[in-house]
Amino acid sequence: MRIQVRRTGGFAGIERHAEVDTAGRADAHEWHALAQQAVETARATPPVGVPDGFSYQITVDDRTVYAADPRLTEEQRRLISRVLKEGR
Repeated sequence: MRIQVRRTGGFAGIERHAEVDTAGRADAHEWHALAQQAVETARATPPVGVPDGFSYQITVDDRTVYAADPRLTEEQRRLISRVLKEGR
């Protein structure tokens, strides 16, 4: 499974992108479960965010969804944080 996160917006408007490929990872099942939970409640179109808030594009394999602060689910927040921290 390939998971990509693109974060835009924020006070400085700096874009950040990271990707994690779960193939061969010992914790792949955790990534798969978290990704599934995160995308099932996300939107198919970009939501309206708040001034200086972050907007996110999450792509899991060939499915792309959108989310924005401050209305992230706990699963979306965890997935986004992990991908941005551990991804390339």
